[in-house]
Amino acid sequence: MEFLILVFITSFFVVLLSTPSLIKVAILKRLFDAPGDTRKLHTRMIPTIGGIIIFAGTVFSYSLWFPTARINEQHNTALLMKAMDDYKFILSTLLVMFFVGVKDDIIGTAPVKKLVAHVLVGMVLVLMADIRIVSMHGIFGIEVLPYWASVFLSLFTYIVVVNAFNLIDGVDGLAGGVGFIASSAFGAWFALAGDYAMAGLAIALSGSLFGFLFFNFSPAKIFMGDSGSLTIGLIISILAIKLISYDVSAIHNEFILNVSKPIFAMAVLVYPLIDTLRIFIYRAVQGVSPFSADRNHLHHRLIDIGCSHKKAVIIIYTVNIFMIGLTLALSAISYMNANYSLIIVAVTALFIAQIPFFISKKKNRGASEND
Repeated sequence: MEFLILVFITSFFVVLLSTPSLIKVAILKRLFDAPGDTRKLHTRMIPTIGGIIIFAGTVFSYSLWFPTARINEQHNTALLMKAMDDYKFILSTLLVMFFVGVKDDIIGTAPVKKLVAHVLVGMVLVLMADIRIVSMHGIFGIEVLPYWASVFLSLFTYIVVVNAFNLIDGVDGLAGGVGFIASSAFGAWFALAGDYAMAGLAIALSGSLFGFLFFNFSPAKIFMGDSGSLTIGLIISILAIKLISYDVSAIHNEFILNVSKPIFAMAVLVYPLIDTLRIFIYRAVQGVSPFSADRNHLHHRLIDIGCSHKKAVIIIYTVNIFMIGLTLALSAISYMNANYSLIIVAVTALFIAQIPFFISKKKNRGASEND
């Protein structure tokens, strides 16, 4: 526990103390996001390079406190070698994704080029680092996946989760807060499982995002930009896949053993996944590019029905935490199998996601009747 506290405090204070200087640099260099686009919700110039400090705080804290000594205490050379290999590949792919984001924040990058970078990074993690989903743990009756299916599903997961965090970065504090909740939940799981390396990565990101929210929560003084959302998305996708594929044979914690790993990961990522799925389907039906920008995200709908930025993100935070709690509650029911739990979680999430649209339709109906 002391180790994780050190990791959190380090990344938190790196971000908290450095962000004001970064804001000053952005102002001097005129690295702003200008208002004026109809889909943008801000009305003033706001710096867009906050992802630089999120990346710096996370990598610095994770590297400084990397738990080599703690892993050595387990007298497992193979475990230490795997942790070091993971560190090498995670850091190298983070660097690539971070610089892709920085370029996009400063001069812009074509969506196709970003997608190519996502695929290349995913292939490094799947084929070289071997961080991939190897089993569905009984969901839909599927246990161990064939290698080709494992590679395809893992690559698809990387691309979807990274893009999901990029897409939800549309309201002050949203991507940062959802990322904080997700990294904290994954960090707690890995800590209970005794995986210090992955717990450290999760908590390093959690501390960075908590510090960043002091400046990014409404009214935002700085945006994280693509450099931030892509960094968050990549780390969260790695944590999710590592959790789903985790070997629980050496774990004796009953709480961990009872929780369905794929369902827990999906519950943690429920908002990014639901919003991304909905927006991609909507754009496909409209015949436009899935990477085009619009105001049809769930957070935009909450704003449209009268929620302030603060209220909208707090509602989304609450729903995200509720869905995690629901998954944990279902795991405590001994007769509840994974498929039933998945159906309950999915139906609940989809129902909640439709509430803003029901309210909007009711308001529009009432306005038309008054006219």
